Amino acid sequence: MSLLWNALSPGRRSEGRALSETANESARSRERGAPSRDRALLIAPSWVGDAILSEPLVAELRQGGDAESVDVVAPPWCAPVYARMRGIGDILDAPAGHGALALGARRALGRRLRERRYAKAYVLPNTWKSALVPFFAGVPERIGYVGELRLGLLTDARPLDRKSLPQLVARYAALARPRDVPPWSPGAPKLVANEANLRSAMQALRLSRERPIAILCPGAEFGPAKRWPAEHFAQLCVHLDSDGYAIWIVGSPNDAAIAKAVLAALPSPAPQVIDLTGRTDLGTAIDLMSVASLVVSNDSGLMHAAAAVDAPLVALFGSSSPAYTPPLSHGARIAKIDIACSPCFKRECPLGHFRCMRELSPELVYNLARAARRI
Repeated sequence: MSLLWNALSPGRRSEGRALSETANESARSRERGAPSRDRALLIAPSWVGDAILSEPLVAELRQGGDAESVDVVAPPWCAPVYARMRGIGDILDAPAGHGALALGARRALGRRLRERRYAKAYVLPNTWKSALVPFFAGVPERIGYVGELRLGLLTDARPLDRKSLPQLVARYAALARPRDVPPWSPGAPKLVANEANLRSAMQALRLSRERPIAILCPGAEFGPAKRWPAEHFAQLCVHLDSDGYAIWIVGSPNDAAIAKAVLAALPSPAPQVIDLTGRTDLGTAIDLMSVASLVVSNDSGLMHAAAAVDAPLVALFGSSSPAYTPPLSHGARIAKIDIACSPCFKRECPLGHFRCMRELSPELVYNLARAARRI
C-alpha cells in the first residue's frame, strides 16, 4: 500500500472525483439552457488549513438550498480535505501551481466547465488569477472579496469588513449569504473520516488501538517561527508515555527532520514513539487523527484537521494568532504565552530569541493535554 503525502495516486484521485472525460459524460448529457440553481462551483484556497475552514461555507450553501452539491477547483494537495466534506460533488484539479498564471490552462478548464451551467461560483483566494476559471466558465454569479483588481471578473465583489469578520472561517461563510445580512457565527468545520482507508492504513503501518493514541504534529509549512522546539516535544513524549499513550508523530516529508530531532532529544531509556512523517498522505493523516485520544499540534493544516474530526487537541501558538484562525472545536485548548512581540506573523523570529515558543513550557502543554484528552 503506497502512502505518499500530498501526492495523489490514480486511486486517490478517484477518491477526489477529479475531472476526467468519464466524469464529464453526465454533464454532456444534460440539456443546455439556463443555469441550474442547485449547481455551485468553489475556487478553493491553496493552504490546507484554509481549505478546511471553507467547510462551513459549503454547509451553508446546502442548508440554505443554494446548492445540492458543490464542485471544487482545488490544488491536488487539498483534494483529500474536500473528499472528506459532506456536500462536495466533483473535485477538479486546479490548472496551475501556486503563483503561476497559466492563463491558457485556466481558460481551457473554464470552457470545459461551461456545459455544467453553474449558477454561482465562490472565489475564496483574493488573487486576480483565481477568478479566471469561473469567468471563462460563464458562471452568471461570481462571488468573492475585492482582492487584486478583479472587479471585472467578479459580479459580486465584496469589500471585507475585517472588524466585523475577524476570523477567516466567518469570512468564507459570509459569502453564502447576501452582502447585507449581518455577520453571524458559522458552525465549526467538520470532516468525515474515510473508515475503509483508516482500516487499510492501520494494517499497512502496523498500528494498534490497544492503547490510547497521542498524535504529535511538530511541523508547520509556513516556517520555523510556528514550530514548538523539538526538545519540548520530546519532554512531552515522556509525560504522555508515563500516562500510557501510544505516541505517533504525523507530518509530511518536509517534517521528517523535525521528527528526527524530537526522537534524538528523547532521554534514555526512550519511550516508544512511532514516526509516521512522510508515510501517510494527507487524507490518511486526517483519518488517523479521527481515532486519536489526543493531538498536540503547531498552528498548521493538521491542527485544523484534528479540530474538524473532533479530536481532543492542544494547539500551539507563538508567531501566529488564534484570533484569526483558531482551531474550532469544543475539545481544543490553546497553548500560548503573552509577550509583547507575539504575534509577529513572521516565518522566522525577527528578534532571534524565539521566546514565544521557547518559553511555552512542556509542563504547561501537558497540563492542557490532561484537560483535553479523551480516553
